[in-house]
Amino acid sequence: MNARHPRPALGRRRTTPRRRELLVFTEGERTEDGYLVHWRRAYRDRVLVTIDDFHGTPLSLVDRAAEAKRREARDERKGRGRAHDEVWCMFDNDEHPNIAEALDKAAGNGIGVVLSNPCIELWFVLHFADQTAHIERGDAQRLSRQLLGCDKVLTGPALATLSDRYDDAKQRAQRLDVKHTGDGSPPHSNPSSNVWKLVDRIRGV
Repeated sequence: MNARHPRPALGRRRTTPRRRELLVFTEGERTEDGYLVHWRRAYRDRVLVTIDDFHGTPLSLVDRAAEAKRREARDERKGRGRAHDEVWCMFDNDEHPNIAEALDKAAGNGIGVVLSNPCIELWFVLHFADQTAHIERGDAQRLSRQLLGCDKVLTGPALATLSDRYDDAKQRAQRLDVKHTGDGSPPHSNPSSNVWKLVDRIRGV
């Protein structure tokens, strides 16, 4: 063997870890998408997040997500691509009908759900302070605007603030779940938000 060109050692081939792939369906096109894109960019080295172009009511989102998951699984079995590792739906409780049906269908199809009650703006408010009392949608939106200095389209400074205060918001949201459990309130009661569950999946937590 030529000493200048030794045979490569077996088992030494370098492999790149495969990034997890998430498919997300969101109710809103501006606020929710803008918020998720921020996290997608921050952690793109470890996860690929696809935000579907479809937007609609909670039940229509879950229906579309379930259809996409079945289609991807079928295509993967036939050797046509690889299915996403996780499928999520993100929507507000607001005054939507069929929330319970949407949650049941998501659970039955293995689809993760991000639900804010009354709306995602509550999640933004939790980055600044506790909110334990019932809050109306308009009040949560107004308070969010005051705290972040922007409306539906999140600005760069607003996103930076939300990122910096993320751990505080997560802890406050988790305390709300404990509170509702303790006083016998149904899951996802007003006020509540589990946006942190999807963000943690993007962050790889």
